[in-house]
Amino acid sequence: MTVVLDYGMGNLRSVQKAVEHLGSECRIQPNLDGATKLIIPGVGAFGVAMQRLRPLAAEIKGYIASGEPLLGVCLGQQVLFQRSEEHGKNEGLGVLNGTVRYLHRAPGNKVPNVGWCSVNAKAGSKLFEGVQEGSQFYFVHSLYTDCDDLADVAAVAPHAVPFPAAIERGRLWATQFHPEKSGAAGLRVLENFLQC
Repeated sequence: MTVVLDYGMGNLRSVQKAVEHLGSECRIQPNLDGATKLIIPGVGAFGVAMQRLRPLAAEIKGYIASGEPLLGVCLGQQVLFQRSEEHGKNEGLGVLNGTVRYLHRAPGNKVPNVGWCSVNAKAGSKLFEGVQEGSQFYFVHSLYTDCDDLADVAAVAPHAVPFPAAIERGRLWATQFHPEKSGAAGLRVLENFLQC
């Protein structure tokens, strides 16, 4: 059973609808009960998200340690990291090494970064299997994950300073973009997750 975790942050129904469109059963629930695949979505502030996730932190970490598939989406990717600079310093789940930082401001690079952007995927990425090179994905964010372990970066997106668009470590996957809002390419990413 694919579970979309409801912790009061974000785009739950659109993620559920995309998963169901791909033919998989999917529930929105405030816990991990019965999850064989877990999606942590999210839209909002890191600190608030972590306040709401803290009661589930040990269970989420245990789920990841067991090797079960997890997909973090947007804020759901960011909370997997050690810390965030958003509105001061906030501790994350610490599953991945790195810091969530504000996007760099530079001429020609908008902040927040809202809209369609192509990503460069790493060769051999299971997350991007079957996705055409140069495909566009939909982003809505002002912060990015400064990932310490470059081997975990599955794709990069251009900006003033290019940033990780996706993370892949075993069956722990995460995207800064919204696959559920990214058309055929995004649906293929979700399908790859559901098949992993």
